[in-house]
Amino acid sequence: MRKALLCLAASAIMAIGCMAQAAPSKSDKPAAAPAAATTSPATATGFRADLLKSLDDLEKKSVSLAEAIPQEKYSWRPGEGVRSIGEVYMHMAQGNYAYCGMVGNKAPADLDVAGLEKLANDKAKVVSTLKQSFAHVRQTMNMQTSDADLEKSAKVRGKESTVRNALFLMQVHQSEHLGQSIAYARSVNVVPPWTEERQAAQKKAAAEKK
Repeated sequence: MRKALLCLAASAIMAIGCMAQAAPSKSDKPAAAPAAATTSPATATGFRADLLKSLDDLEKKSVSLAEAIPQEKYSWRPGEGVRSIGEVYMHMAQGNYAYCGMVGNKAPADLDVAGLEKLANDKAKVVSTLKQSFAHVRQTMNMQTSDADLEKSAKVRGKESTVRNALFLMQVHQSEHLGQSIAYARSVNVVPPWTEERQAAQKKAAAEKK
């Protein structure tokens, strides 16, 4: 069942619609870093372990790709009325905070989540804010100390649901926009770091066989 749910998340990358774009506000303040995470896939069990393992991959890829894209490309967008590279990353951070809020872990009081896209052209702030939003996600997952906690009631997009569903949908959202970010990166001639590493390893292995 857990494998089926994770496969559903992968297929949903292409199927799910983008969340509504938030209006910028006056604040340009990055998030305050939440408390350090204490749970890892190795110590968690059940569906929580699956979620944390997936989170590790999504966070590593999202952050490393954001770091690989040059500052001057952060304002690039594929067309008028479409989010830019930087805006997509800030939308991902907004989604992280929004879904965490649905299960009771609100964003820091001094953080203007609705205005995060205002930071979109500043690479340093984008990367920092994205990292902090993932730390907030991990903190939220640590609040669920057993699989039973995942079945607690939560209101997701105005409808009665569960903590499990909210955390699942959050990772679907992360996956959707990671895929979008990969396509954007390729469009500005940036190879995803994990692909670059794999290609280098393959090239080295081929050379050693000669």
